[in-house]
Amino acid sequence: MSRYVDIPKPIRSGIVLLDPERGTPQRIIVLQFNPDTLERSLSPQTAGAGGDSGGGGSGNGDRNEALRLKGPAQETWKFTAEIDATDQLEIAAPDGIHPQLATLEMLVQPTTAQLREASRLAKNGTIEISPIEMPLTLFTWGSKRVMPVRLTELSINESAFDVNLNPIRASLSIGLKVLSVSDLPAGHLGADLYMAHLAQKERLASAARRGGLGALGLSGVLGG
Repeated sequence: MSRYVDIPKPIRSGIVLLDPERGTPQRIIVLQFNPDTLERSLSPQTAGAGGDSGGGGSGNGDRNEALRLKGPAQETWKFTAEIDATDQLEIAAPDGIHPQLATLEMLVQPTTAQLREASRLAKNGTIEISPIEMPLTLFTWGSKRVMPVRLTELSINESAFDVNLNPIRASLSIGLKVLSVSDLPAGHLGADLYMAHLAQKERLASAARRGGLGALGLSGVLGG
């Protein structure tokens, strides 16, 4: 008897669009293939400008602020996603991968209805028109990485087409900025989700194996 059925099905990464007020999913985008690599960057928000302000140092920061943080680190993600219609031959695709590409492109576009409403308000003499609010976007990479994000980069390389010039294969370079409590107002659903994301990091950090000063050759030097 084959035991292939016992092999767990891999979890897909993806993007979830939420109603920012109700928290209900509006659209779920499952990436066809999980990216092979992820590029992550964390930039601390330090209180000081860096360096000291005298005494032979070359910096011009406040010494009292050297170890202080103004808020959470600015975190960015970059990865390449692949879309290939030929991998889903059992599914009819008269438009190629146009629908999948359009779905991702709409993450950075207002809808026609939103644009018409803004135009209507302008024609009616509305003095101040609020910028269009997009759905709250979550990026998911398994259950331990679920975070609110803003799409900062979307570069599409279409590499194959059908006889009607519909794209059937493409790679997408996607850049994301994790939205923290520094980016969102207090009480916003995204701010709560970021706090849950940060709490998950804390739990994982507490599970890491602790080192000792002896391994660094510093026993007795730093009170260890």
